[in-house]
Amino acid sequence: MLLTSAARPAAHVISTTLQRRAASQIAIKYAQAAYGAALKVSPATLSKVQTDLAGIVTQLPQQPQLLDLIQNPTLSAGDRKKGLDQLWGTRKDADKITKNLLEVMSENGRLGELEGVSEEFKELVNKYKGELEVIVTSDKPLTPEIMKRLENAMKASQAAKDSKTLKVSNKVNPGILGGLIVEFGDKTIDLSVSNRVNRLNALLQESV
Repeated sequence: MLLTSAARPAAHVISTTLQRRAASQIAIKYAQAAYGAALKVSPATLSKVQTDLAGIVTQLPQQPQLLDLIQNPTLSAGDRKKGLDQLWGTRKDADKITKNLLEVMSENGRLGELEGVSEEFKELVNKYKGELEVIVTSDKPLTPEIMKRLENAMKASQAAKDSKTLKVSNKVNPGILGGLIVEFGDKTIDLSVSNRVNRLNALLQESV
């Protein structure tokens, strides 16, 4: 059994104080258990479970019933089981480890951790493959020149030197209001304007 019924894109950006990305310890434990089970089977199984989890998380916004299954803590165990049965009906090719993982999470009332489990599992697979995935979030698409400068800055970092390959991608989120958020491995560098505004608001609250 899998579990028992767990601003400026330059080099100085990389040296900015790092923050651990917010993944709950519960999500990490489930991801590690699934990773260990998949690795015992084969590298192909690792990739398949990663694809399964990412696909289910991607489905959530388009499927209200599935979203309710994940986010509604008041559902009975029976309703959660029915929801999972419907999910597997639409994803007949899901690996048995993926199914086992979600079923155990459902039994323990932990389906709300699914997105964190998916992210943590992806990080574990990337480490296994020697890949470092860097996600740069900006309020508008970055130019190829800026992306190249960011890539060069990352290549000079210790994190990249410890990896075989480096993959840098740009995610657009107007809500950050400017600046950048750089995520890699389990680290986040938040240089967004929205983060600075939030910090200012917090300081103002403390001074009242």
